[in-house]
Amino acid sequence: MDLQLTGKRALVTGSTAGIGYAIAVSLAREGAEVILNGRTQDGVDEALGSLLGDTGVLATGFAGDLGTAEACTALAAAHPDVDILVNNLGIFDTKPFEDIPDADWQRFFDVNVMAGVRLARAYLPGMKQRDWGRIVFISSESAINIPAEMVHYGMTKTAQLSVARGLAESLAGTGITVNSVLPGPTRSRGVKGFLDKMAAELGQPVATLEKEFFERARPSSLIRRFAEPAEVAALEANVASPLASATTGAALRADGGIVTNPF
Repeated sequence: MDLQLTGKRALVTGSTAGIGYAIAVSLAREGAEVILNGRTQDGVDEALGSLLGDTGVLATGFAGDLGTAEACTALAAAHPDVDILVNNLGIFDTKPFEDIPDADWQRFFDVNVMAGVRLARAYLPGMKQRDWGRIVFISSESAINIPAEMVHYGMTKTAQLSVARGLAESLAGTGITVNSVLPGPTRSRGVKGFLDKMAAELGQPVATLEKEFFERARPSSLIRRFAEPAEVAALEANVASPLASATTGAALRADGGIVTNPF
């Protein structure tokens, strides 16, 4: 299916691995000019090489911690024109509520929320001038099912939904859409590494651990497995395309059915 993305400039934050990298691959295969982002130059260079091997596309990259205002400003200066902004950057950690210090709350908000806010603010004038643009926040089912083991993470994901909906309403009647995508548990590089480590320590197959995880921790999952990053990326690529011009202000789920409310 041709998503009509040829020549569109797409920035995907946090895209050296996992869902972000899968999104970059999907957009590149559809003809978009992709900008990768990661915290370190080595990580960005490695991802650029992987993208070239996977798609045959020579992309560009920007290394920097977008949890800071300075890095967001530098990114917008280095790449001033973007048609598709995918705010995928995010961090998470499990910690009891009473053990989460103020610094963690602030860091999570800066990385998971403010990076997207700052970049949307930077690129919106150009999108308005062209009367076309796509802004996508990669949120999480944790925005709705707030996880007790990482309340600070859930808070930031809910905040993303509010920002995306409010921004979409402010752009009513334009050619710019703003949406959120809510993945469920996904087999990212970090999750895969964790499962491999646990399997080795416990002497159990990864498949057994995965089955137990969904039985005990995510019993409402309908697919009863981790989603693959490419499955999430397929939804995002569609939302980013001109074909999805009637989809805006929405929270679109790729959660494997974990959220039981159908609306």
